[in-house]
Amino acid sequence: MSEYQSIGVIGAGAWGTALAQTAAKAGRDVTLWSFEQDVTDAVNAKHENTIYLPDVKLSEAIEATTSISDLDACDAILAVAPAQHLRRVLEAFLPYARPGLPIILCAKGIEQSSLSMMTQVLKETIPAALPAVLSGPSFAIDTAQGLPTAVTLACADEAVGNQLIEALGTPRFRPYLATDLIGAEIGGAVKNVLAIGCGISEGKGLGKSAHAALISRGFAEMTRLALALGAQRETLAGLCGLGDLVLTCSSPQSRNMSCGLALGRGVSLDDIMASRRAVTEGVASAPAVVELARRHGVEMPICEAVNEILAGRASVDDAIETLLARPFTLETA
Repeated sequence: MSEYQSIGVIGAGAWGTALAQTAAKAGRDVTLWSFEQDVTDAVNAKHENTIYLPDVKLSEAIEATTSISDLDACDAILAVAPAQHLRRVLEAFLPYARPGLPIILCAKGIEQSSLSMMTQVLKETIPAALPAVLSGPSFAIDTAQGLPTAVTLACADEAVGNQLIEALGTPRFRPYLATDLIGAEIGGAVKNVLAIGCGISEGKGLGKSAHAALISRGFAEMTRLALALGAQRETLAGLCGLGDLVLTCSSPQSRNMSCGLALGRGVSLDDIMASRRAVTEGVASAPAVVELARRHGVEMPICEAVNEILAGRASVDDAIETLLARPFTLETA
């Protein structure tokens, strides 16, 4: 039996539910915490998350709850609450978190109010926890349905990281170990902003050449910021950086890319967000990414353009023209 037999999942959106399903398929006992009573009732009674992941039959090994105290005996925690709400949720879980408890951070974003990465938020709220980061190219529906998926699991303690991989991995859900938590986090946060930019390009009909250029130059921006924060270049070249960027920028199934598509087609951001119940992390993270880059002297013109559009300070057409008017430079710059 795995050292991490019982897994708690904080957050019952699509991704949290998919990860709960994966852990159950790996043979773990899973407790899924939801803020919403209707989600909890549906998971327990129908074995389905009818709100966020409909039409996927969930394992009966998943027990849902609205009481975060029910996760107190879990061997490891997957924290999947949205990035802008994670601090509040972790503060609520603090009384039930024993020292050394592995908490795997699965939200992809940067906290707007503090410019903190999720590992920083965890350190400030539950300092005795053992942090890890799970990130990579993974749509919730693919993972929940058991389609082949590979991700990065970053943990500074390699022994614990390998044990967590053994606990969560299956032949169709393949975590690869890394020790660079910063790189894993930056990749996940920045790719959401870039995906909005790629969606805008697609919505405006700028063509596949522009799309490819945005991905490759966006990857350069992501790498520059990550290196400035102390990450390792090879982490960004892996699943949690380039891999996640390619997936999120290439499919309207991505909430971030679909947001950009609608913006590029002339739909207002207010109307886009009003039509959604699920969180679009890139919208919330864009100003934090840009400000963090500014503080570290890192140029991120694509992210800046996306942020200007989202903030209503530039039209889509003006932002595109500003990008195209930038001076020519070395490709490595």
